[in-house]
Amino acid sequence: MKAVILAGGFGTRISEESYLKPKPMIEIGEQPILWHIMKGYTFYGINEFIICAGYKQHVIKEWFSDYFLHTSDITFDFENDNKIIIHDKRTEKWKVTVVDTGLDTMTGGRVKRIQKYVKDEPFYLTYGDAVSNVDIDKLTAFHKKHGKCVTLTSVSIAQQKGVLNIDKNNNITAFREKDNEDGAVVNGGFMVCNPEIFNYLKDDSTILEQEPMRKLASEGELKSFFHDGFWQCMDTKREKDKLERLWASGKAPWKIWED
Repeated sequence: MKAVILAGGFGTRISEESYLKPKPMIEIGEQPILWHIMKGYTFYGINEFIICAGYKQHVIKEWFSDYFLHTSDITFDFENDNKIIIHDKRTEKWKVTVVDTGLDTMTGGRVKRIQKYVKDEPFYLTYGDAVSNVDIDKLTAFHKKHGKCVTLTSVSIAQQKGVLNIDKNNNITAFREKDNEDGAVVNGGFMVCNPEIFNYLKDDSTILEQEPMRKLASEGELKSFFHDGFWQCMDTKREKDKLERLWASGKAPWKIWED
């Protein structure tokens, strides 16, 4: 299965850095948060990615193009025809497709635009601004067992995300925006989608978290996989600083891979 990552928004709530680069390219421990998300999937053997880019999409493309330069020691030999020598080349087993899904396209529209790259197969889908230690193997097994169209990972945290009403059978019966009276069980991303999801996505104006999710919920096609471990989004500078501190401590909960 491929992993699709939404990475095209403007990131206006963290404009201190997003005016220079897309939010998924903002660094935690000298690596973009996008890299952290991908490394988490790779731990579970998922190495093929589709990046739904938009705002400053060239930054993402250029970073992948020069990936081995970012991660390896390099000798620039100017006396010998500007020869470049790469020492101990370090790279990944990744196959990455970066798709320009448009500057103003909404989340559902971005997913619709990459349909030809996933074709008729189930796929993972998540946001390019949140890290977690969610068990992807258990998530996948849960999704395959219930057979519904979409499984999303629900987390208990006070964030401005889509709020979920969940029954005792893990059916999501309502999907709506958070208000001041709510508890804190929210949409944490890390979804698994069957290809039928594309039937719920109309065009670039489609917001995944609104009509599609609500319709899926009303039809009994949206399931919750509750994750009670670590999850943190990076909407603001304060949240970025929190992730930086965790990474610097050497005990980042989402770092499940070995160096």
